[in-house]
Amino acid sequence: MLEIVYQDEHFVAINKPHGLLVHRTKIAEEKVFFALQMLRDQLGQKVYPLHRLDRKTSGILLFGLSSEAVKLLSKAFVNHEIMKTYYAIVRGFAPEKGVIDKPLKSENGNIQIAETYFETIEKITLPIPFGKYPTCRYSFVKIQPKTGRMHQIRRHFNNINCPIIGDYKHGDYRHNRLFIEKFEVSEMLLHAAELSFEQPFTKEKITIKADFQTSFQQLLSELF
Repeated sequence: MLEIVYQDEHFVAINKPHGLLVHRTKIAEEKVFFALQMLRDQLGQKVYPLHRLDRKTSGILLFGLSSEAVKLLSKAFVNHEIMKTYYAIVRGFAPEKGVIDKPLKSENGNIQIAETYFETIEKITLPIPFGKYPTCRYSFVKIQPKTGRMHQIRRHFNNINCPIIGDYKHGDYRHNRLFIEKFEVSEMLLHAAELSFEQPFTKEKITIKADFQTSFQQLLSELF
């Protein structure tokens, strides 16, 4: 059963676990379970996804309970009026804070403006020899993307040489393997922890929060 972290008469949000697809897709036809289908069956009514989360990303996934609700709140997503907060563990010592504004190419080849704001919460040096280095460095970062391009956070942090641990497409496979061997963690360490928006029907400010997945929380406790 999916963890519901918010629900009113127009919207519902879940804490999506790592590895669960939002909906059926050609790139993963072998998958049987999808968040859209599971939530529909759990609530006994049709639901409409308002945004996407990568399969490997855990955290808040928001749905509308009617086409009208989706139409109204979709405008806020398009106008970048939705505040989204993520947390990640990345390779290396990330800058204290900043914005990554490198444009990204879309699936159809168009160049899109992309902005990701971030700040480093904590850094750690592990006494684990790695290649020619005697230690390994990692950072725990808070991330607030202004735009919502495909794999934006993953691509942007790889662009500043601080790839997200567990990212097998845009990350560093050597550090991913280290986390599997040393900590038995294979999940991508990127979590959508908070989402804020103005409820378009009531004009109320809504803030939704979702706890880290168990493996992510245990790793944070152990490292930071």
